[in-house]
Amino acid sequence: MSLFSKRSLISIALSASALSTSFISATALAEEKQNFTIAWSIYVGWMPWDYAKYSGIIDKWADKYGINIDVIQVNDYVESINQYTAGQFDATVMTNMDALTIPAASGVDSTAVIVGDFSDGNDGIVLKGDNQSLEDIKGQNVNLVELSVSYYLLARGLESVGMSERDVKVVNTSDADMVAAFTTDDVTSTVTWNPLLSEIKSQPNSALVFDSSKIPGEIIDLMVANTETLQDNPVLGKALTGAWYEIMSLMSGEDKAAADQAKTYMAKASGTDLAGYNDQLAATKMYFSPVEAVNFTTSEDLKSTMQKVAQFSFDHGLLGESAPDAGFIGVETPSGVYGNPGNIKLRFTAEYMQMAADGKL
Repeated sequence: MSLFSKRSLISIALSASALSTSFISATALAEEKQNFTIAWSIYVGWMPWDYAKYSGIIDKWADKYGINIDVIQVNDYVESINQYTAGQFDATVMTNMDALTIPAASGVDSTAVIVGDFSDGNDGIVLKGDNQSLEDIKGQNVNLVELSVSYYLLARGLESVGMSERDVKVVNTSDADMVAAFTTDDVTSTVTWNPLLSEIKSQPNSALVFDSSKIPGEIIDLMVANTETLQDNPVLGKALTGAWYEIMSLMSGEDKAAADQAKTYMAKASGTDLAGYNDQLAATKMYFSPVEAVNFTTSEDLKSTMQKVAQFSFDHGLLGESAPDAGFIGVETPSGVYGNPGNIKLRFTAEYMQMAADGKL
């Protein structure tokens, strides 16, 4: 099972009209219920969901609240979001950018229940050559997965050195082909994520010139639920959050043997070993503590980040043909709303994470 294709993050601009029937149906069916399905895809920050199913932790928390939660792996990350958007899942893992440009842009009101982590070096820009700097990318072809967080990282990196996308030529490249492409003479620069990034950096004559640690808190990994389903069934948010922080406590606790056992399972399931998984964790700011996650979610910085993401998404046509500006879709955060308060389709809540912090789950 290849890890390379699971966090592709291609922000496909779905047509709201084409899926409107599915959305209306999904909304109409939102009600108090007992059975729920959530989807996950392979990525370092989302492997705990696989362990939640394997270990029985998710079942334990679901039983506590009298519900059933089916945890389903979807091999194609983008397809999992498309299926969620069409109402086939109650909640799904995704990044903040994809939450805005796929379900929210398609008219599906969604809520980030758990803010799990942000990329803190897992995504990077690599150039060939000795003593390279980001400025040396000017005029080059840059291989990346177009309209993805790699594209976003490139834009933010260029901005940091007074350049823009006009100074380079983007070459859309599948994540599955990225490592092989970089070995050819034709490819001189690339933007990608781990574990691809680690493979490319390890090749001779390569230099990491910019990574996501330079834009901390901007590429965020979330568990996102349908807002109406969550409002009608708050027990879903409680069970998911309780299970998540039990695993976070296990992974970061004093019992190293237990932590290593859990992480070894996650590593093997994601195609690496414990050392490789720990390397990926080192480049990920995991919010092992719910207090940390609450502080991040309630900060003013989150609203500012979503403004940057919305502007990038609008500039690249990812908010839909009808979007007149970057603020067309309202994004609600605990510190306030960015965008149109009359069209809020993406929400960040600290409610359930605060319950975990307070020991009230």
